[in-house]
Amino acid sequence: MAKLTLIPPAIEEYALAHTTPPEPLLAELQEFTYAHMPGAGMQVGVTAGTFLRLLVALTGARRVLELGTFTGYSALMMAGALPDDGELVTCDVNPRHAEVAQRFFDKSPHGRKIQLRLGAALETLESLRGPFDLVFIDADKGGYGAYWDAVVPKVRSGGLLVADNVLWSGRVLSPEAPDDHAVVAFNAKVAADPRVEQVLLTVRDGMLLARKR
Repeated sequence: MAKLTLIPPAIEEYALAHTTPPEPLLAELQEFTYAHMPGAGMQVGVTAGTFLRLLVALTGARRVLELGTFTGYSALMMAGALPDDGELVTCDVNPRHAEVAQRFFDKSPHGRKIQLRLGAALETLESLRGPFDLVFIDADKGGYGAYWDAVVPKVRSGGLLVADNVLWSGRVLSPEAPDDHAVVAFNAKVAADPRVEQVLLTVRDGMLLARKR
């Protein structure tokens, strides 16, 4: 199935123009990522990043868990909304991603709130103790179902789980590739989970929000 343009570019530009602009360091990180990193499209955009930051602020989160660091844009966005004694644990399996992310964390006053764990996320999760107030899942799509099973017990009652790319460029409507089917299965899994109430939003490539009961 061909990739769908979910939102017209002109609308995306309009939304961006009416969104609080990122701090200079975040703009620098975005420019570096697109100039030097393969798969730069994996980086969350300004609107999605700002949305995550607002979610952290609105929920009053103090402990955040992120699966899928990439170059650290979303982690820095969310860390900026944490209190001074807040904590964000971010997990990635790619050493190059982690090296770039840590370099930018070290440049930010919010970087001290971030703990970067390098390694397979499911193994890292075994060593982490909850509860977390907010979890952001944005790693390999084939692992989404397993990540969900691992993180839901670590989220406090009333806490928030967020998953990115849940519309998968429209391929959820007619899945073909393994990752397509994995995203479809994940969305169905969350929808059938009695532990949460959820909404699937058409933000960027689709973001699913689930509040743990």
